[in-house]
Order: sequence, then C-alpha cells, then structure tokens
Amino acid sequence: MALAFSEIDTALSQAETWDQPTAAYVHIPFCRRRCFYCDFPVSVIGDRLRGETSLGIQQYVDWLCQEIRATPSQGQPLQTIFFGGGTPSLLAVEQVHRIVETLGQQFGLAERPEISMEMDPGTFTSDQIQGYRQAGVNRVSLGSQAFQDELLRDCGRTHRTPDIYAAVDLLRQAGYDNLSLDLISGLPNQTLAQWEDSLNAAIALAPQHLSAYDLVLEPGTVFGKRFDPGEGPLPSDNTTAQMYRLASQALQASGYEHYEISNYARPGFECRHNLVYWRNASYYGFGMGAASYVRGQRFSRPRSRESYAQWLVNYIEQGGPIDAPVTSANDRLFETFMVGLRRTQGVALNALAQNFGTAFIEPLLQRLKPYRDNGWVELTPNGDLRLSDPEGFLFSNAILVALWEAIAEE
Repeated sequence: MALAFSEIDTALSQAETWDQPTAAYVHIPFCRRRCFYCDFPVSVIGDRLRGETSLGIQQYVDWLCQEIRATPSQGQPLQTIFFGGGTPSLLAVEQVHRIVETLGQQFGLAERPEISMEMDPGTFTSDQIQGYRQAGVNRVSLGSQAFQDELLRDCGRTHRTPDIYAAVDLLRQAGYDNLSLDLISGLPNQTLAQWEDSLNAAIALAPQHLSAYDLVLEPGTVFGKRFDPGEGPLPSDNTTAQMYRLASQALQASGYEHYEISNYARPGFECRHNLVYWRNASYYGFGMGAASYVRGQRFSRPRSRESYAQWLVNYIEQGGPIDAPVTSANDRLFETFMVGLRRTQGVALNALAQNFGTAFIEPLLQRLKPYRDNGWVELTPNGDLRLSDPEGFLFSNAILVALWEAIAEE
C-alpha cells in the first residue's frame, strides 16, 4: 500500500532528521560491464559471475555487514533502504536477505519500510526476484534507458528491448506493484521521434514511477572522452530541451505527477527514499563510494574496493564515522535550496526562516526577480519558492548560481 505524497512529506517534516537518519543507501558496485556514460564506482565482473559464484562479491557483502554493524544507531528505525549500483540484481537472494537483516538488527526497521533495488533487464530470474520479495524488497527501479536496440548498443548496455518487456513480465508475475522505469534523453544519435517512442513504450507498460534523466557527459567516461556537449552526434541543446518538455507533457497527460525535476509518479508512489535527499535530511550510506549525511557531517567512502577495504579497517577501529567538518549554515542553506528546488513543491521559505532567520529572504527574492518576471521562478501564496515546470527546471543551473551568490553575499 502506497502512502499519499502529503502523508510522506508531513511525516518527514515532523521527523527529527538532523541527527536521526531514517534512510540507508547501500552501494552494490558490481556490473557485467561499464556503460559508456557511467561515472559511478563500479567493479566489472563479466557475464558469468554472480553473487553465488563470485568470491569478490561474497567478500564485499562481508565488508558491508561489518560496516553496518560498526555504525552507531542514531535512535530511529529505518523507513527506507535503497540498493543502488552497479547492478544489485547480481546479488544472491541470501546476500540481500543478510544485508537487510543486518540493517534491521543495527538500526531497526519501521513497520512498512520502502526497500528499493535497482535492477537491469536480463540479470534476474523469477525465483530470484521472488526471493528478493521475501527478503523485503518491495520496490524495483528497472534500468531500461531506451526502447531502441541501436541506442542501447551504442550506450554499452548489455540488454535489448525484448529484455525490458520480459523483465517487467517477471516482476509483475512475482507480485511487484511498485515499479519504476529509467529512461535517458540526449543520447548520441537519439532523435526526438525516438525519445517520444521510448516515452510511449514506457507509459504503455504502466509502471507506477518513471525517471527521465538527461545525459550528462562525465569526465573519464567513454562518452566524456568521445563527445563535446551540444555537438554531434549528440542532440543539440534545443533538441534536448524539447525532449524535456515532451516528457513533462506526455507523462503528466498520462496521469503521472511531475514531483521532481527528473521524476514522475502515480499518486502515492513517489520514491520515499529519494525524498530524504531532496529535503536535505540525514541518511546513512554504506559501501564503496557511498556518501553519508549524519549529524550535519557529510563524508564519502573511497571509490575503489581496495581503498574501501582499508578505510573500513580504520572505521571499525575508530568505532564509528570518520571525523568530518560540520556543514556550515551557509552551505546548509544553499544545499536546501539546491535539492529542494528539484521538487515541483519547491522550498518552504517560512520553514527555512525558523532555522536560518529571515534576513536572507528579501535579498534572495530581489536577486531572483528577473527569473520571477520571466516565469521561471514562482512564489506561492503560502510562501513556497519553486521553479516552473518545465521552463524553470530547464534553467535551474542559472537560477542556483544566482541563489548561491545571494546567500554568499548575505
């Protein structure tokens, strides 16, 4: 049963999230191969190895559980767990069960926790996903990316379009009723017609949630080395903007709420875990490259398995989180805007004023006046500052720069 968005937001707002995280991210770094756009910390293991047969995966799960047990609980049970990657669906059922059980023993689990897992088409069986369900996984994010085989091939993906349909069938047969599909726009050689076809194909599958991300060229990736932004064979900036507008229009017309800059959901099926990030609330992170935000301290683990293993030794010996500076008030304020303005609901200025005072509000609104005049930024009657959909979201980077300058000056 899904919670209504207003219920989720009220519960999160009332929670003491500053020093009592209720969310945990678990990074599973293993992939069959690295996609050409991927900058995540991953370990490539090929097509044959899985959790049941890979000593490396088995050792990594041991490390994860050691880290979880060495992390002091802040007193609140976990409301959400998110298995990200990498390809978490390469884990054996027993490994997922062990991780969830260890998290529950260390922190406790709420009565109806949302436990999400990223999966790639073609990486799981019916028995496997039924086992995941028994382990507590009740939400799946399926990495579809596109519905054209040529685009999937050119991205370095291991699956093809028929695998997407087969994966959705398996998940539905196993009883999953909280399914998200991922799509990527702005891919090399991708046309507006292909993007529209992918949107229509995804809508026809009727998932409860859809994520539509714009390709980002990360340094060091295959795409980052091959291409320059806005130049062929990448679509032009004007075309990618049209793709964004098309997604917003098509998905909302099909009954999906545009609740975050890149995310759409049926009412009640917003990703509760990601809402924690977008409210700038506290959360635990575990595993190679994962980040934590606990007691105002942000820190990340090393991005390679070898350096993560050494870090873990020091972490256990120290008996908890590595010392990190507490985020300054200016940074916290800007971070709250940076993540909060990703949501169509925006940021409640009245609530911010309780923590940061009121002095920043008028200079900030004055700095944003040009963007308010052209309709990119809106101030609602109840005092929420938000970006317009879709134009404000398209120019969010420029708006955030103006915000940072206003905050830094004050």
